[in-house]
Amino acid sequence: MRFYPLEKLINLHDNYMRHFKIDHREMLLLQHRGELYLIEAHCPHRAHPLDAASIDDGVIQCAAHHYQFALGDGRLLHASEERCRNLQTYPLVFEGNEVGVMLDD
Repeated sequence: MRFYPLEKLINLHDNYMRHFKIDHREMLLLQHRGELYLIEAHCPHRAHPLDAASIDDGVIQCAAHHYQFALGDGRLLHASEERCRNLQTYPLVFEGNEVGVMLDD
């Protein structure tokens, strides 16, 4: 496992969202109502980018087909078409003045 720093804590604020690509993984780091989340960057339904999604009360809704997922654990909450897998989430790691993620090399 290796630590990948993503952002300095001083730069984080509500409505913060930034896309990261580490090896083959694409992730979104976002802050909503004081909570930080790291999720996969594309909807598992049809791979629409989630940086255009809406977020409300801990739920992210894909702009393309309105699939809804819980930010905390990635659970699929609503499917407007066929069901899909849950959204991949990643645990955040705080190291010094940065937040990052531990990933397999």
